[in-house]
Amino acid sequence: MNDPVARASGLVRVEYHMFYLAEGTQDEQPPFRPENGLIFSAPGRAVVLAGINSGSVHTTVEVYQNPIARAHTEEWDEVVDHSVQALSGRMKVASLMDDSPAWPTLTPFGPGHYRVRLHARGRDRAYDGHLAEAEEDYLLQIWPSQPEPDTVHKQSDQAGAGFRQTALQEPLNEPAPPPVGQARSQALERLRRRHT
Repeated sequence: MNDPVARASGLVRVEYHMFYLAEGTQDEQPPFRPENGLIFSAPGRAVVLAGINSGSVHTTVEVYQNPIARAHTEEWDEVVDHSVQALSGRMKVASLMDDSPAWPTLTPFGPGHYRVRLHARGRDRAYDGHLAEAEEDYLLQIWPSQPEPDTVHKQSDQAGAGFRQTALQEPLNEPAPPPVGQARSQALERLRRRHT
């Protein structure tokens, strides 16, 4: 039997349609590229996309040592498997504007790659709203796993469709090349180091 090694439920604060899976107090957000309409990430941080603009959402986290074979989609609007990378092994549920409850560590098996199965429902109920009462639900299941492309088990809400459309319209943010003079200086410095 594959029982969770840790489980917790509570409210998570959402700001600007987002809450996080993060290590420490990182302020940098991954480039905004919500291709699956639900979650995107960079090493050490993942962003979960909510329907509401601000307020709280019901969230349950379950941490597993082994993969969960079957995705349960019946009660959910969106279900996606996404790979994340833990740099320190201390990734937790986090919010931008306030402290979240004492969530368990999502990556207790140390630094490395993990698979997140994220379930969402209710993102269309009050899309872009500022709510005092929670109307959205999330179930996050996570286990150690080698990185893989996203697996979409279900996509049916309008919020996700909108986020996916945004990802198609946004150019991929790639680092700009250094100015010509700087690139030449860097190349000369590399050559100098090789020959000394």
